[in-house]
Amino acid sequence: MNMKKWSTMGLAASMVLVAAGCGKTAAPAETTKPAATTAPTAAATTASAAPTAAAAKKLTGDFEIQYFVGGYGDKWWKKVIADFQAANPDLKIKESAGPKINEQMKPRWIAGTPPDFVYIDGPELFDRQMVTDGQLEDLTEWIKDAKNVDGDKIMDLLAQKPQEFDGKIYNVPFVMSSWGIFYDKALFKEKAWAEPKDFEEFLAVSEKIKGAGINPFIHTGKYPYYINGAVLFPAIVSANNNDYKLLQDMSTNNLEAWKNPAIIKGLNKIVQLRDKGFIDKASVQINHTDSQSLFLQHKDAFIPNGLWLPNEMAKDVPASFDFGFIPSITQDKGGKVVANTSTATFAIAKKAKNKDAAKAFMQFVFSKTQASQWAELSGAPSNVKGDISSSKAPNFVKDAAKFLSSPDTVVVPTVSFAADVDKAMQDASVALTIGTITPEEWVKRVTDVVAKQKK
Repeated sequence: MNMKKWSTMGLAASMVLVAAGCGKTAAPAETTKPAATTAPTAAATTASAAPTAAAAKKLTGDFEIQYFVGGYGDKWWKKVIADFQAANPDLKIKESAGPKINEQMKPRWIAGTPPDFVYIDGPELFDRQMVTDGQLEDLTEWIKDAKNVDGDKIMDLLAQKPQEFDGKIYNVPFVMSSWGIFYDKALFKEKAWAEPKDFEEFLAVSEKIKGAGINPFIHTGKYPYYINGAVLFPAIVSANNNDYKLLQDMSTNNLEAWKNPAIIKGLNKIVQLRDKGFIDKASVQINHTDSQSLFLQHKDAFIPNGLWLPNEMAKDVPASFDFGFIPSITQDKGGKVVANTSTATFAIAKKAKNKDAAKAFMQFVFSKTQASQWAELSGAPSNVKGDISSSKAPNFVKDAAKFLSSPDTVVVPTVSFAADVDKAMQDASVALTIGTITPEEWVKRVTDVVAKQKK
């Protein structure tokens, strides 16, 4: 399967759905409450009338959905759950939701009394760890031929295919995003600074930015997965001759993969930024919203982030601000851009009490109608392929779509690591940015954890 082809074609098409990006924080949503029942909507009516196995089988009993509420908000969730409830009036749906829901629900997952359906996004949830711990239902055989409520095969609709864990599928990506570097086009135009096309140009323009009294680069040191996702991982792929399989091998705790010199080469790109004084010293312990605020105030010119950034900071964006987006800046001159994608996925608990309802809900949400509503209500691209006009898309989305549809871009399928390994990489990256460890020590720190995972 050509993952780049699937990701590029589908993601570029789905990008144009976006009216604004999405983020990680939002106003709290009430936790564990029954879903509101509303009159059937057009979507619900269509869904309930569809001639599918899910629609033909009457769903009853209790059905619990766990979903994290972050920068994507919960408007779509309220809508889709109400639609699903209207289509299945005999089902008792319970929502367990909120910005801290993953942490709150952890004891239930450990105790073996999880919800039926889970949205894997936000802190405290790691799909690979959940698979390792035997918490997720094996969907491999079911998803092969599963159809949505319109009768379309779900697998045929996906821009990015599900990640496989030892050849098996446990979760299906619904939300699509991409890591990258943001800057303000308006500021760059005013200062006559050129958008960098490679690492050499990035260093050159950063020198000019520093000379103008602005910090060239800030990242969120409290959550170092931002700099890893937007800078380090693309740098490793570039250093590995644009082959992202190395990242995939690293994620499976393959110790031989961790010896690949491309990792050191990628880490050295961060070292160059550090040694040239381009990284804002405030980055060390700052959180995502504070770093983004400094960026919007032009205290810093570049910030590594995901496509949710503009929506997350919508209330604080200056009127003149024009978001520019570059998937990667660490490629050598003449090298391809590397877009490291990120997804949020849906899964069913292995110990779910109502697996019939969970599978029916999966079939319900993966319709083109619900994917379109997701884009409208969350301001984020979905993983369901579609051909929707980009005329109203903001500039940063057009930039992302342009990159992701280009043959000169390497589109990296989402790669996830075990929780302990991911934490080790994050901690090591912070230490590297402040100069307390070397790239070799970064690798040693992480591989020590990888080796423990292998035991």
